[in-house]
Amino acid sequence: MPTVKHQVKVLIIRFSSIGDIVLTTPVIRCLKNQLEGDVEIHYVTKKSYASLLTNNPHISKVHTIEKSTNEIIKELQSENFDYIVDLHKNLRSARLKKKLPAFSFSFEKLNWEKWLLVNLKINRLPEIHIVDRYLKAVKALGIKNDGLGLDYFLPDGIEKEITIPETHQNGFIALVLGANHATKRIPKVKLIELIESSNKAFILIGGKEDQELGVALEKMYPDQIYNAAGETNLNQSAYLIKQAQIVISPDTGMMHIAAAFQKEIISVWGNTVPEFGMYPYYKKGNEFNSTIVENKNIKCRPCSKIGFNKCPKGHFKCMMELDLKIGARL
Repeated sequence: MPTVKHQVKVLIIRFSSIGDIVLTTPVIRCLKNQLEGDVEIHYVTKKSYASLLTNNPHISKVHTIEKSTNEIIKELQSENFDYIVDLHKNLRSARLKKKLPAFSFSFEKLNWEKWLLVNLKINRLPEIHIVDRYLKAVKALGIKNDGLGLDYFLPDGIEKEITIPETHQNGFIALVLGANHATKRIPKVKLIELIESSNKAFILIGGKEDQELGVALEKMYPDQIYNAAGETNLNQSAYLIKQAQIVISPDTGMMHIAAAFQKEIISVWGNTVPEFGMYPYYKKGNEFNSTIVENKNIKCRPCSKIGFNKCPKGHFKCMMELDLKIGARL
């Protein structure tokens, strides 16, 4: 008689945001491929981030919320999960786990260590990427890092939605304008410095909030720049990043999408630091694709583990003192 595989249902929790969700993809893949049995991976996140996951072939179902997990608690309870992997680890995820009878696993957020680095500039953080901390959470299930890096799956037909202008079809650099916090974004004056140091073609990536800046830069350098900021959705922006020769990005979700595509990345760091463990994460052997640009000569950095609307000191030296005349290196 044929062997019948037993079913294993796993729920992964990560509510936000773009980069954090992309950084969970090795856990998704490794659970799917390494657990014994007929493995179903479910994922709960905010509705606005569902497009990051719906094309992932390792995921059986994406559950979404608008504001509260109460919106889907009955739906989740009906699934009868065997395991819950909490990769958000906050009060909301804790409340959700209490309502679901399953073995749960989580990771160390290292909030105390981050507080020490931000407030006292004492670095007690382990030299380990957050991806490996995520994977450590499921070590008890026999899961090992497969070394394949991050995943990002584009929807079929995405190439028909985007037209790359002729001026950029022989190759371009994707320049990411956006970030959730101003102290992570590359200032306009430094973007100009970067563009003027190069004769390369650029496509600007960003959201609606970056559109005005993108239009202004395109008008200044019409032969070099094509502005896609505010003109493309998340998957369309990801497609442009996949087509780029090089990606220049601040510490933001697009940086991690670029790493998923194994692109050469120049990451530009403002108030946050790579020591937080969220620098570009590649498949084993491709780490040479990453160049980090940061200002290590100021004592006020990092001033936050996330970011601010403006520099708390008023000078923004973490970005303004960077040398972004890097055209010769592109």
